[in-house]
Amino acid sequence: MSLDQLADNNYCYFLDDTAFVETDRPGFRHRIINGENLQLCFWRIAGGAGGSFLHSHEHNEQLGIIMRGALDFRIGDVDDQTRTVLHAGDVYLAPTNIWHGDSVFIGDEEYDECWILDVFSPPRTDMIPTPTPIHAVHTNGTESNS
Repeated sequence: MSLDQLADNNYCYFLDDTAFVETDRPGFRHRIINGENLQLCFWRIAGGAGGSFLHSHEHNEQLGIIMRGALDFRIGDVDDQTRTVLHAGDVYLAPTNIWHGDSVFIGDEEYDECWILDVFSPPRTDMIPTPTPIHAVHTNGTESNS
């Protein structure tokens, strides 16, 4: 399959720095892709960025994979002060109503960023998918102009 054919595949999303959008938290960028029953949120967080608070999700499971850098955070009982440090390749699972966060993001040597892939099921309704890249073709065969 050629690169042009891959670019026209509406089921594939490629690493594209321009596809990440800034959030309301300084140092946080993400790209969100929704399926029918799950959601992928690819976070690129500046090393040392603040703004993560202890929280839980009443209706969503969350699975996180650290891809670059490290995550120093709390997970478990709301009163447990134990901190866990996860590095590239490590995974965490936060079932519904499990407290997690109060995070310190440790940047990697190349980008000074912590990259996390978060998967939510079902998709969170408060996180809007990132617009489809210009080169994508939708399932109905029309090209995206966004």
